[in-house]
Amino acid sequence: MRFASPEYLYLLLLLPVVLLIFIYAGYRRKKNIESYGDPQLVKALIPSTASLRNRVSFWLLFAALALTVLVLARPQFGTKKEVVTTRGVEVVVALDISNSMLADDIYPNRLEKAKRLISRIINRSGENKVALVVFAGDAFVQLPITDDFISAKMFLESITPELIARQGTDIGAAINLAAKSFTSNEKIGKAIIIITDGENHEGGAEEAAALVAEKGINVFVLGVGTEKGGRIPLNGKNDYMRDGEGFVVVSKLNEEMAGNIAKAGKGTYVRVDNTNNAQTIIENELDKLQKDDVKTEIYSKYREQFEAIAVIVLLLLVAEIVTIVIIDSLQGKRNGRARR
Repeated sequence: MRFASPEYLYLLLLLPVVLLIFIYAGYRRKKNIESYGDPQLVKALIPSTASLRNRVSFWLLFAALALTVLVLARPQFGTKKEVVTTRGVEVVVALDISNSMLADDIYPNRLEKAKRLISRIINRSGENKVALVVFAGDAFVQLPITDDFISAKMFLESITPELIARQGTDIGAAINLAAKSFTSNEKIGKAIIIITDGENHEGGAEEAAALVAEKGINVFVLGVGTEKGGRIPLNGKNDYMRDGEGFVVVSKLNEEMAGNIAKAGKGTYVRVDNTNNAQTIIENELDKLQKDDVKTEIYSKYREQFEAIAVIVLLLLVAEIVTIVIIDSLQGKRNGRARR
C-alpha cells in the first residue's frame, strides 16, 4: 500500500488537537452546569440523551474527518494490469571494461565517458529493447535484453573493470555473445554497439562481425580515446600502469581496427568526443533499422482506493444525521410521556 499524495497525512496531526478540544469543551460544560446551582437539579432539567447525542455525533464526525484526510492522501494498493505494445528495435551494447578503458585521455576517463554515453542512449531508446554485455579478456551478459530502462541504468552504474578478472580485450568474444542475446523475433532490426578503445588483443573481431552481419545484425563501433593516448591509473595507488621495463604505459585509440570491425559488420564507426555527435549518429542509424512489436508488457500499477473511503465518509455523515434525528425523536417521546 502507498499514498499518492502523502503530504496530506500531516493533517492527521490535527486529530489529537480536535480530541483535546472536545474533552476540554466537555469539562467546561460540566463546570458551567455546576455553577448554575444544585448539580442534581440541573442534571434533571437537561435531557438525558444530550450527553449521548454529543458523544455519538462527535465520534462519527471525528472518524469522518480522519478518513477525509486519507481520501486527500489518495491511498493506493492492489494492482491494475495494462497490456502495452510498442514498436522498435533490439540493441545489445557491448562495453569494453579492460584496464585500458581507465586511461585519462578522455575526461573523466574512457570508461566513465562510455557509461554516460550509454545512459543517454538508453534514455532516448524509447520503444527499443536493450541488453548490456561487458568484456575484457572474457565476455559476459551484464543485463539480458529488456525494456526496463531503469534496471538497465542501475546495472550500468555498477560496471567496473573488476567485474572480469581476466584482462585483455576480446572484441570477437563480445560480438559472439551479443549476437546470442537477441530474441528470436526475425522481423525486427537488431544492432550491436561495441564501445571500446580498439585495442583488440585476441583477434577474430572482424571475422565475428562479418558472421553476425550475414545474420542481419549490424555492428556499430564507438571508439573512446585519442590518438595521442592516455595513462592508465593503478587502482588505489598514486601511480600508473608500467611495462616490464618500468615505463608508463600509454594506451592509444586504435581507430583503424575499430573502423575495420564496423565495416565488416555492415555498420558505422563513430569516434566519441566531448560533443553529442556520437549519440546523434547512432540514434539516426538505429532509426533506419526495421521496427516491429518489440514488447508486450504487463504493467502493474497501484489501484486508487480513495473512492471507497469517500463512500465510507459519506455514510458516516449520513449516520451522524440519522443518529441525531433518532436520539431527538426518542427524547421527544419521553418528554411526551412525562407530560401525560
